[in-house]
Amino acid sequence: MFPALFVSHGAPTLPLDDAPARDFLRDLGQSLPRPKAILAVSAHWETERPAFTAAPRNTTIHDFRGFPKPLYDLRYDTPGAPDIAARLAQSLERAGIPASLNERRGIDHGAWVPLMLMVPAADIPVVQLSIQPRLGVAHHIALGKALRPFREGGLILASGGFVHNLMALDWEGGAEPDWSARFSGWMDAALTERRDDDLVHYRTRAPEASRAHPSEDHILPLFVAYGAGETSRRLHKSATFGSLRMDAYAFD
Repeated sequence: MFPALFVSHGAPTLPLDDAPARDFLRDLGQSLPRPKAILAVSAHWETERPAFTAAPRNTTIHDFRGFPKPLYDLRYDTPGAPDIAARLAQSLERAGIPASLNERRGIDHGAWVPLMLMVPAADIPVVQLSIQPRLGVAHHIALGKALRPFREGGLILASGGFVHNLMALDWEGGAEPDWSARFSGWMDAALTERRDDDLVHYRTRAPEASRAHPSEDHILPLFVAYGAGETSRRLHKSATFGSLRMDAYAFD
């Protein structure tokens, strides 16, 4: 039974950067047994209702601009798993959550940046799941609960950012600001103590929530992983560019 994981993928350049989170992801991949498939939940695919990629072969989506050319040369083309995607969609349907399949889409950098570090051979089938920002936290926890059986032999890898405010970054790499630390401390306690109601209402209860996440896209994958487990433990804690927190969690 694999844990469900949440990791922060940071900037798309993470595979090229000398950063603690990069080394952590490499070590994490080496520490895990080999799953039959990976379900990646990325902050960078938004749909009206849950959708799963169902292409036989995943192509690499470079969904960003303005970065060094070597980044656009990176490719992470993995096997797809249309049969697994169909079964996962059926699991959501049985839980009363309508879902669909997308047979054309590849995987975006929210998925391939951490996977490139964790599974450099790109030889494990990957299915990606979209998020639905307009449906909120409780919906994403429910997604995780419905997908919990996939952990029997499969790895759920949710990818976003523990603190993600691009307008507040310090590109010179200064110290983490107090507001980022306050939010992260509250969120860590709520996760490890399994305070579901606080998490569902984190926008009004967590200090500096709207500053830590001006939009919810990078925090929602965390709640899918949280819902897929029953206990919470932090695996990694670091920050880059000042406030960009790179924390990671396992949900068993």
